[in-house]
Amino acid sequence: MHLKSYLAAAIYGLPALAHAAPSPASGSSSSASSSSSDPHFKTYTIKAENITATLIPYGARLTSLLVPDRDGNEQDVIVGYDDPKTYLHDSETNRTFFGAVVGRYANRIKNGTFSIDGTAYHIPENENGGRDTLHGGSVGYDMRNWTVTSHTDSAITFSLLDQGLENFPGDVISYATFSVSTQKSAENPKGLPQLTTKLVSLALTQKTPIMLANHLYWNLNAFKNPTILNDTLLQLPLSERFIVGDGILIPTGEIGDVDTAYSGALDFTEPKLIGKDIDKTTGLCGTGCTGYDTCWLVDRPAAYGAGDTVVPTVRVASEKTGISLEIATNQAAMQVYTCNGQNGSIATKDSQAKRNKAQDGNPGAAFVNKYGCVVFETEDWIDGINQPQWGRRPYQIAGPDDGPVVNFATYQFGTI
Repeated sequence: MHLKSYLAAAIYGLPALAHAAPSPASGSSSSASSSSSDPHFKTYTIKAENITATLIPYGARLTSLLVPDRDGNEQDVIVGYDDPKTYLHDSETNRTFFGAVVGRYANRIKNGTFSIDGTAYHIPENENGGRDTLHGGSVGYDMRNWTVTSHTDSAITFSLLDQGLENFPGDVISYATFSVSTQKSAENPKGLPQLTTKLVSLALTQKTPIMLANHLYWNLNAFKNPTILNDTLLQLPLSERFIVGDGILIPTGEIGDVDTAYSGALDFTEPKLIGKDIDKTTGLCGTGCTGYDTCWLVDRPAAYGAGDTVVPTVRVASEKTGISLEIATNQAAMQVYTCNGQNGSIATKDSQAKRNKAQDGNPGAAFVNKYGCVVFETEDWIDGINQPQWGRRPYQIAGPDDGPVVNFATYQFGTI
């Protein structure tokens, strides 16, 4: 969404980027060193009552989020690694995008191509044998060294100057701000632990696609169970429609109804276990795939006002730990991925295993299994730049005369 009120904030701090460490060069996996002294893998902690977040500059990445369960025990609900340097290895091998900001354009672009004002552009395809671009290309924002521009006890802001990276047109400056709070407000009357994220991007030189997203992997049962299927309840209260994809998850242009497609398996307008209808989804997440990797649309009732009003889009809770999460955002869609591609080859965090051992006498799941987590990406309609009939191009293409593109979301935690 373009919000001109963020203009001054987006421009502020621009000169500091002249001193930023170089980002990985296009065509290489990363220029970041795995040395323990490398500032891009330095951990930064922000805290408020009952919520502690840890982040690193590499990918502007959330690596840990500690919140209390129903018994008051602290749990880490973010999937990732204890050792920050492991994220570099991940980029060079699995490239899971654990916890990172993805861009310049999140999700998929068909054939790595798009056009603006009659000019065609081609960016590197990095998925499905060259048939699409995923999360910004071969070296996306998840593999860039962001700069810390401010850090307080409860907030941190990273910045990245993108000068035509991955062959995208023009230059873009982006800020990723993470903050935590338990302050009571109209949106949080109980003062629950809350993480707030703001991704603010400004096109500096020419029109370009911009659609950043946080790629956060969640496990609210804290790996006390091997999967999330039978203990994690999900509700998408404003999502009665979804974007239909082909066998490699590229939009076909069709918009489907959740109550009829796949025998109602996509209908989460009322809470239900994530695994309740998953057996009905074969082919939904790609040819031969069973699970969810789907873009649900967020249809705001007229009572909410403008189309970019912040509204609750996800409610999810673990019956095992009692931890609940509500996500509210100004975005028009929500991509949900149930970790169908995980195969048990990535170990879970040793830090959480120790918590589980101390609390339960059992370390829990040793590996991130298939269906062992879930991703929620607040974003716009995927590949909307190649589907003009949807009318989303004005929200996904910005130039120097436009206000910033802003992805705003809150993550509010409670217990059931």
